[in-house]
Amino acid sequence: MSFPPTVILQLPLSTPDRFEALQAFVKRSLEDKVELIAVVGEGCGVIEDRIDSYIVMSGPDCFITTTSHPKETLEDVLDFARVWHRDGRSEPEVVKL
Repeated sequence: MSFPPTVILQLPLSTPDRFEALQAFVKRSLEDKVELIAVVGEGCGVIEDRIDSYIVMSGPDCFITTTSHPKETLEDVLDFARVWHRDGRSEPEVVKL
């Protein structure tokens, strides 16, 4: 199943190969034409920067808007993501790696 247009990445990254998992997540997000990746949790600014790097390294035609929310709750970020993309068909998906 593909990602919806808005995705929330909830930190911390808990897989042992977290940066490889993050790169695979970005690749899938590009393939699924995700429009927004909102990162929430401690260290979200650093992870957002890494996601941006992966997107840039993917090529000149690759683009996803990214945001980080260091002092917001998951519910606040869900509300933000719902307003970001109002297609009426899909809810933001919360992803944990």
